[in-house]
Amino acid sequence: MTEVLFYHLQNAPLEQVLPQLLERSLARPWRAVVKVGNAERLEALVNHLWTYRDDSFLPHGTREDGPAEVQPIFLTVEDENPNGAQVIFLVDGAEPGDVTGYERCVLMFDGRDEEALARAREHWKRLKGEGHDATYWQQSDGGRWEKKA
Repeated sequence: MTEVLFYHLQNAPLEQVLPQLLERSLARPWRAVVKVGNAERLEALVNHLWTYRDDSFLPHGTREDGPAEVQPIFLTVEDENPNGAQVIFLVDGAEPGDVTGYERCVLMFDGRDEEALARAREHWKRLKGEGHDATYWQQSDGGRWEKKA
């Protein structure tokens, strides 16, 4: 079964946390899919990953950037794995589809948004019910990740 990690964002925004997790994934070396909840946020994240740090960028692309299979990080709003990724990141309300083709699924949500919290609870129940190994991580006041469940 797929390892599913729920990341409850409280003190740092997605734009700060996602690049760090993508860097760790590439260091494994894994390919990644980032499934985004809507097209507007997709475009914003594509641009952010080119400029999030002055001394680095994350190699990534979308369908518009050529063959998906050559992208180390593929961003999409669809349920797809065209680059043979080992890990999928679900952000900005993206719904988890069938995650069994991945080694890891990372579901990130804004802990200050009650609607996002409710959706995350539903996803937790569903994915645990399907037999996936799920863990829940929450940011402490100091910004560290603490395993809560």
